[in-house]
Amino acid sequence: MRKPWQAIVVGTASGNEGPPAGEKRTPAGKPAGRAGRQPGKKQRILAWLAARGWERVSEARAVELGAAFPDCSEQRRRAALLESGLALDPLVEGVRQESYERLESTLNALLREYQSAKEAGNEPRRQAIRAVVIRAKEHAELAAHNSRTGAEKRAEKTEMATWLRTWLENPPVFPDWATLRKRQLGRASGAEAEEPPDGD
Repeated sequence: MRKPWQAIVVGTASGNEGPPAGEKRTPAGKPAGRAGRQPGKKQRILAWLAARGWERVSEARAVELGAAFPDCSEQRRRAALLESGLALDPLVEGVRQESYERLESTLNALLREYQSAKEAGNEPRRQAIRAVVIRAKEHAELAAHNSRTGAEKRAEKTEMATWLRTWLENPPVFPDWATLRKRQLGRASGAEAEEPPDGD
């Protein structure tokens, strides 16, 4: 049985499905009438990144990206960065919530940045890091309370919001807390799996 913090892989629809009824396609398989259409914003960002030949996107390079695409939202730029496959500095990558492993690793990376800023007496940077985690917590809480989201996903986001709140309440204790929390969730999951069926 999958443990609660293990990654959830979302499948994609089969590429063998035909076009919707009534939709004509060109010999290349593209919907008719879309030939010569300009690439979308995310595709333009990905092409721009590929042309740079970067192996890693630092915070300074992320600023450069923002200046090159001022018409694109921060969310769209981040989505393109994540899709690019490039290595990202912790504040560029932010908090990942597609799995518990990603959540834990990105929060730990931000913790290292947070502690370095604290040692350097850089309060504005500490606040900037906290703001990233606070925004992630708000997104998790919104998803947890979204009635259109499935029950399993709402439960997952509720748990993730707890992890994010714990980080914000006391960042240095988060790594040890996360380790204990995973054990606790694993035991709960195992007990549920081993519970015998009700008798007649």
